[in-house]
Amino acid sequence: MTDAKPRWNRRKEARPAEIVDAAIDVFVENGFAGTKLTEVAQRAGVAKGTLYLYFETKEDLFRAAARQALATNLDAIEKVAAGFDGTITDLVPMLLKRAAGRMGDSRIPAIVRMVLAESRAFPDLARIWHDEVVARVLTLLTRLVAEAQARGEVRPGDPKLLALSIAGPMLVGVLFHEVFGAESPFAPDLDALATHHSEAVLQGIVDR
Repeated sequence: MTDAKPRWNRRKEARPAEIVDAAIDVFVENGFAGTKLTEVAQRAGVAKGTLYLYFETKEDLFRAAARQALATNLDAIEKVAAGFDGTITDLVPMLLKRAAGRMGDSRIPAIVRMVLAESRAFPDLARIWHDEVVARVLTLLTRLVAEAQARGEVRPGDPKLLALSIAGPMLVGVLFHEVFGAESPFAPDLDALATHHSEAVLQGIVDR
């Protein structure tokens, strides 16, 4: 006899997070088209019927996966930004360093690559990633730039375009690793890229 309980006998409130965590792994391994909800349920240790209690479609599951994959880091960044009383010269390097650290999680870049590869066949995939991740990041950066402009720290210009200028190279660095591999002599160290780009972009946008 053993006292070990099946995984699906855990507290009900723990199940959605377990299902989503399993789904992230399966999406990364198989892509969106190749992911079967049966496999996700097996990986999470729940019956397929239990999975459907929380997520009616694969798109619903991917939305939850997008949220969970970056939620902790984005929440932390938003809290830091909300309580920060320094200048944008101090804030941008800190935010990019945090982003570089989070992008080191191999599952995040792999999800980005999956979205790019399969968004034509599954338009909802790109829309979900846009709404849950991209829009959230760019909305935060746009607001921070606009506030810095109001304080006279950043030169005039479209805050949305300046926000893209801040975030763009980090995304390119992540995609470089995913597409060409870390073996390429041009594959950037993301932490070093965050430092270098912070210095370069701030020289361009700060109103001195």
